[in-house]
Amino acid sequence: MALSEVQLDHQIPLPKLSSVHTKITVALVALLCFINSYDGEFVFDDSEAIVNNKDLNPATPFINIWSNDFWGTNLSSNSSHKSYRPLTVLTFRLNYLLAGGLHPVGFHVLNIALHAVISALMVDMFAILIGGLAFDGSGRRLNHAPKASFLAAILFAAHPVHTESVAGIVGRADLLCALFFQLSFLTYCKAFHGGGDRDERFSVPWILVSLLLCAAAMLCKEQGITVLGVNAAFDILLICNVNIYEFSQRLLLRRKPLDMSELLRTGLLARLALLGLGGVSMLYARWRIMGTGPPAFTEVDNPASFAEHFFLRIVNYNYYYSLNAWLLLCPWWLCFDWSMGCVPLIKSATDWRMVWLLLLWCILIGLIGQALCSQDSRRRRTLTLGLVLLVVPFLPACNVFFRVGFVIAERVLYLSSAGYCLLLAYALGHCCCHWAKHRRVLSVSLLVLLAMFVARCALRSQQWRSEQTLFTSALSVCPLNAKVHYNVGKNLADRGNTSAAIKYYREAVRLHPTYVHAMNNLGNILKERDELVEAEQLLSKAVAIQPDFAAAWMNLGIVQNSLQRFEAAEESYWNAIRFRNKYPDCYYNLGRLYADLNRHLDALNAWRNATVLKPDHSLAWNNMVILLDNTGNLAQAELIGREALKLLPNDHTIMFSLANVLGKQQKYKESEGFFLHALRINPNASSCHGNLAVLYHRWGKLELAKKHYELSLQLDPGAHGTRDNYNMLRRKLDQRQRSGP
Repeated sequence: MALSEVQLDHQIPLPKLSSVHTKITVALVALLCFINSYDGEFVFDDSEAIVNNKDLNPATPFINIWSNDFWGTNLSSNSSHKSYRPLTVLTFRLNYLLAGGLHPVGFHVLNIALHAVISALMVDMFAILIGGLAFDGSGRRLNHAPKASFLAAILFAAHPVHTESVAGIVGRADLLCALFFQLSFLTYCKAFHGGGDRDERFSVPWILVSLLLCAAAMLCKEQGITVLGVNAAFDILLICNVNIYEFSQRLLLRRKPLDMSELLRTGLLARLALLGLGGVSMLYARWRIMGTGPPAFTEVDNPASFAEHFFLRIVNYNYYYSLNAWLLLCPWWLCFDWSMGCVPLIKSATDWRMVWLLLLWCILIGLIGQALCSQDSRRRRTLTLGLVLLVVPFLPACNVFFRVGFVIAERVLYLSSAGYCLLLAYALGHCCCHWAKHRRVLSVSLLVLLAMFVARCALRSQQWRSEQTLFTSALSVCPLNAKVHYNVGKNLADRGNTSAAIKYYREAVRLHPTYVHAMNNLGNILKERDELVEAEQLLSKAVAIQPDFAAAWMNLGIVQNSLQRFEAAEESYWNAIRFRNKYPDCYYNLGRLYADLNRHLDALNAWRNATVLKPDHSLAWNNMVILLDNTGNLAQAELIGREALKLLPNDHTIMFSLANVLGKQQKYKESEGFFLHALRINPNASSCHGNLAVLYHRWGKLELAKKHYELSLQLDPGAHGTRDNYNMLRRKLDQRQRSGP
């Protein structure tokens, strides 16, 4: 099993370090590349997977992690993404617990540390794949390719395509999957050192441990199961030293009979049977867990998979493969999202982009030819294992076995990039071996390449620190991507710059005329700017395109209410509730409509529904108290106010409304208590000072009334009612002073 040291390894212009020093160096390079993302914000998908995911909260039952998907939705739901990654969610929950809340620094630091550990472990993995599996007399594994493995690992540590996985917190799934992937592979290698009691060729317990680690990888991300394919290829090519080309010739042409006894003697068939059985068991368990079937993706998510003709689907899939290959070769144009027109479909065989498909397959066929037919057995083995490590982890994302929900996702290249780095390191070593006269030029070129990788990682990590920089960086990469313009607009709107947001929302709708979410957000902004006619047109178009878009129906109802088209508004609200049964905000707005129409009982029922669905809906509670107060139902208003404060004990608006009710009932002491409590929470509420002054005025505490009238007028000098009451009090005080002794 021991192999002689790889000859080209001597020629690689890197120092020969000890195993520990090599791993430390690689880990430090990994840290250097991504350390500036440690204090970044929660960005993009982090909002759904972390910020809005209740499974992270320690108050949520722990068992929910095992029944919900990565985004916190129950797997049995039709809206579930079906991405089952409970171990990843568990680490998010641990971050939340240790930090005492949603503080992104701890999340980012763990991601960076994981990448450093994975990069260091890549040294061992590459050493085996390039130099073979061998042990010294004391049982320590030997590294017959120290420089080549060092180079491949350092290229992996610094590859810019990893930025999304490291700097984006949801990339934790890819990092943990890669870690368990490596551990599964390295544990599988241990099966060939020492063996078991009955069979010295391999150890069944170590293979079973490898399968358990594979299952752990799969519980971090579905891609983890592909380690079984890498383990099988390693066993066939390196342990059993099978010549795939000769084997296939014998199998297909039957020139010589297959010697199955040799395969049985080495235990290969038994090991492959174990791997196959383990893989089938994991896939069956995953299928059972998935429940209602695979997730339903739309044409926007993956347009190639919805192409009419089979030929066009295959052509576009291959074009996507070529773009993924280009990201590995030249990771300069990186984008957080590649959907929605970023990659236009190839619709004709005359499209000039067909050249990239041909080029990709020419390169792959050349590599496969070298991997199968080279006279050098070491070259055959290294190239084949490199191709396996490149292709096999990518298979779940290739659209062949099932439809995926993206066009290109840089995260899925995290593991596949290891195969690319192995092939690149081998190619660089081959160049150094054959172009020894130009060793200095090659050394400088390698140094420049690594420096460019590190610089690009640092720049891209900086862009991932906030949504503003992340989204704007994509405008130059994917200017035709409506989703990019939508996210830039949404970020601007969230920061209060609605004028600039309108421009990007309009561009998103222009690029993708059926982009209902952009229409909805644009309609909301126009509604706030009182441009109601255009807002109604946009929202009407959105619900016509997607009739079950509940949020757009509700917003359309709000606009129609503002236009005093009350019947249409009521219909829109009920449509929203029909498509989303549990919609407290819609019930709240429906109640406002009924209140405007003086349908008081209907308004109260609507607001009550809102509070049943969302017990902390402050506005609904407060409106009920105010409506009952205005209609003279003071006793009922008091009951509702007290009920609300049991659920929202620190809500100063409800305290204010309840205090007004109690004052009208001449319960002055209780009313005063609620006013003062509300002012302790919000001391700058002019209306609260003004109404407390009115209470004191009625109560006869005129000096206190004067004090709070003055405080109210200091905060809001334009409050005419308060000024009139204050002047009335001043006249009363002056009159009392004149009539005194």
